[in-house]
Amino acid sequence: MPELKESDSTPRGIRLLGPGLITGASDDDPSGIGTYSQVGAQFGFGMLWTMLFAYPLMSAIQEIAARIGRATGHGIAGNLRRHYPTWFSVPIVTALLIANILNIGADIGAMGASLKLLIGGPALLYDVLFALTCVLGMMYCSYKRYSGILKWLTAVILAYVATAFIVKVPWTEALKATVIPGFSTSSSYLAALVGVLGTTISPYLFFWQASEEAEEVHDSKIEKALTRAPEQAKSQFHRIRIDTYVGMFASNLVAWFIILAAAVTLHAHGVVDIDSAQTAAKALKPLGGNLAFLLFAGGIIGTGMLAVPVLAGSAAYAVGEEMHRRVGIDYSPRRAPFFYIVLAVATAIGVGLNFTPINPIKALVWSAMINGVVASPVMVAMMLMIRNKKVMGDLAGEGKYLYVFGWLATTVMVAAVVAMFATIGR
Repeated sequence: MPELKESDSTPRGIRLLGPGLITGASDDDPSGIGTYSQVGAQFGFGMLWTMLFAYPLMSAIQEIAARIGRATGHGIAGNLRRHYPTWFSVPIVTALLIANILNIGADIGAMGASLKLLIGGPALLYDVLFALTCVLGMMYCSYKRYSGILKWLTAVILAYVATAFIVKVPWTEALKATVIPGFSTSSSYLAALVGVLGTTISPYLFFWQASEEAEEVHDSKIEKALTRAPEQAKSQFHRIRIDTYVGMFASNLVAWFIILAAAVTLHAHGVVDIDSAQTAAKALKPLGGNLAFLLFAGGIIGTGMLAVPVLAGSAAYAVGEEMHRRVGIDYSPRRAPFFYIVLAVATAIGVGLNFTPINPIKALVWSAMINGVVASPVMVAMMLMIRNKKVMGDLAGEGKYLYVFGWLATTVMVAAVVAMFATIGR
């Protein structure tokens, strides 16, 4: 098969997009779809404002992650290992691995269940086939080919935009709820708010985007880590900013439409308890029609094919860098065996969870909790890295606006974790 490459005829705007776009789209994974559907069903338009609120915070912290990867030529875990003690980095990487495995299991389970809804048949068999497709794709495609596939696969998230336009929407009311927060202090609302923030700002996204920027450096014969070639910084930081902000905008826009679609169909008809993405798809059928159902269910499969490689890949990057092993999907399995072993084992364990009595919804709750706990110290470490000359060299002072929004995002995440633990058991 010839290698997929973006030709010179590809519009420049498309060529500027890459790790940021893929990272943003993968954030709307099946488990995220389930979370957004639940808050839309439960609170109607009451949480549309969270997507507008989270956008600058999410964008800033992801841009910081990307800058660290491009400037140093190493991912987040690699920089943690180089600049922080083992007692700090190892628990973070371990917790990330556990959270990602739980998320992989939930996502693959949702994909299998959705395909069963569409065509019938055994969901568990579909789970195995989806997992094999993702793992083999990462093992035997070059980085350029696979990243190109992922980039174009991001188009599937538009299914959720289309779903909202199939049903009748009171647009004035929806837009008003987006810009004017309808905040509540009830325990259920706070717990849902933490779930939305934890789903939107997840540590696996930091690790993936930073590692993909580092991979872009290693894959190029011209580009170098920016600490070694600071003359490239201006153009690369410009590209990263566009890539990241477009990717995060797409992510949050789609999440907004998922909440909207659930609000105007499920919530409006008294369906307030949605425990998974595939349940949301099934509930949409009598309310939004067959086309809405098909788009929603098909989108779960498409986003899962995008998200599972990101989840498994970010775990493999993190563990491999922490263990000081060769990492990267541009390497063959023979040249980076440890990386692919971690990737395959994490995916296999995730699939295996669907063969156990473990409740996938409880697994997602634990995953969200772990993600929130992991994100806080990682974000603090990233904020320290971006201003550390030992890490960033002469680029340590760049992007003052990032410093403000990055610390604001970190503060919000820490507060969300505190709120999460405060609402447990209520």
